[in-house]
Amino acid sequence: MRYLPLTADDRQDMLASIGAGDIDDLFVDVPADKLLGEPLNLPDHQSEMAIERHMSALAAQNHAAGSGPSFLGAGAYRHHVPATVKHLMSRGEFLTAYTPYQPEISQGTLQVLFEFQTQVARLTGMEVANASMYDGSTACGEAVLMARRITKNKKVILSGNLHPHYADVVETVTRYMDDDVIRLPAAPEGGLPDVEIIDDLSCVVIQNPDVFGHVHDLAPLAEKLHEAGALLIVVVTEAVSLGAIRSPGEMGADIVVVEGQSIGNSMNFGGPYLGLFATRLRYVRQMPGRLCGETVDSDGQRGFVLTLSTREQHIRREKATSNICTNSGLCALAFSIHLSLLGETGLRQLASINHARAVHLAEKLEAVEGVSVVNESLFNELTLRVPSDAAGLVQRLADQNILAGVPASRLFGEGTGVDDLILLAATETNTEEDIDQLCDALQEALS
Repeated sequence: MRYLPLTADDRQDMLASIGAGDIDDLFVDVPADKLLGEPLNLPDHQSEMAIERHMSALAAQNHAAGSGPSFLGAGAYRHHVPATVKHLMSRGEFLTAYTPYQPEISQGTLQVLFEFQTQVARLTGMEVANASMYDGSTACGEAVLMARRITKNKKVILSGNLHPHYADVVETVTRYMDDDVIRLPAAPEGGLPDVEIIDDLSCVVIQNPDVFGHVHDLAPLAEKLHEAGALLIVVVTEAVSLGAIRSPGEMGADIVVVEGQSIGNSMNFGGPYLGLFATRLRYVRQMPGRLCGETVDSDGQRGFVLTLSTREQHIRREKATSNICTNSGLCALAFSIHLSLLGETGLRQLASINHARAVHLAEKLEAVEGVSVVNESLFNELTLRVPSDAAGLVQRLADQNILAGVPASRLFGEGTGVDDLILLAATETNTEEDIDQLCDALQEALS
């Protein structure tokens, strides 16, 4: 949208059109003691050229992706997105048919979502998936609410190695309910949490690979929970990992939520992202969001419709399973196109490359004097222990245009026992030169 400031004459003409004498007439119903006595302390309006110059200066302060080695991860991962993805997304049958409430004009979008659901179910090893959600963290919150509806129990256990932002979202969405959310302490060294089966336990939420990069076998935990009548919710923040490690469904998960940003969606300074949500067929009526299905029209032609839409916008509020207002449809489209281009073989190859790149990074980092890799298992992310303040070290490397990962203290807070830890991720976008540059700069910074 272009920046088009109004002149005094423009404003007067607008007021005259609605029969108002001045601006104050628009606020006569607001109590006088609620009005500001003077304008807000904000800059005056400027010309379009001045605004563009100012915004360009702000943008120049960002580290542009690709301008230097980047090993950022911790829930958002840089992968190569083929140009074909954006090209196909721009086709009219997808781009303009965003909201699929009128199936007769939304067949392109509905068909993609129908195929997308199959892709998500196959990836997660589950029986049914919905037509996407906001992002991974809010999908995690919805999963906890769903577990409450299924089990009728109120206690939730969050693994200490669940991404803290996801844990915060769970606490937010349950804040005004009588749920009891129990956050276990972080375990940077790895290992599954020793979950105690407690009365009124609804579910346990665990991330795999976890926020420190450890990969887990969740089958024993799933069996233990099922014997107690509780559910296992598995969170995956790196969708590409599902091309290499055992799927959550195979390990007994009841609900799986995934951040889909890794496939088809570039890192765009914070979003938009994409939530994948899958579950067992017996729980489908409690699943939030929307479900696309296949049907035939009056002429017997194949078509697609929304067969399950249990949002409060569609049914009585007391029967609704969520109130989400969008399914990040374009992000889901990008995901589905990219995954279709890869195919199963391509996804497994991409996952293999990511794992090999991370193993190589870990080996090179182990050779840097004074640091050690915490992980015994990993996919494409790992945790590095350094002898000095991790946040300060990351900042010094950033000043050299090397994004050396995320200090764990940025996620868990300072003074929580993780001040000497850095989370790093290596993907297919990282070259041998990137890794060498990181290790050389790290050695120099610590010497």
